[in-house]
Amino acid sequence: MGNLLNTSSTLMCPHGGSVTISSTNTKAKADGSPIVRGSDTFTIAGCPFAPNAPHPCVRVQWSVTATMLKAAGELALAADSVGMCLAADSAPQGPVQISNTQAKVKGL
Repeated sequence: MGNLLNTSSTLMCPHGGSVTISSTNTKAKADGSPIVRGSDTFTIAGCPFAPNAPHPCVRVQWSVTATMLKAAGELALAADSVGMCLAADSAPQGPVQISNTQAKVKGL
């Protein structure tokens, strides 16, 4: 059971790029901000990854969400959810790093 993610949570790609969360959920909130779901938009900016040429992370795709808690009809995300950072060509770049969540609401 982990703390639910909301639009104020802090996420980063494994290379230090910051994740901006855009949610269409306007009803279910935790600590005053909308709870996010795997279907919401997670855009990455500022990723410096360039193994041979620039190949930055640009978005997050979630593979594991909460299993028993829904927000606005869809499964929510929690601190123990699993997301993969992807490049523009959908190449996997590594797991998203969740560094800060709200602490009032937890879910499975």
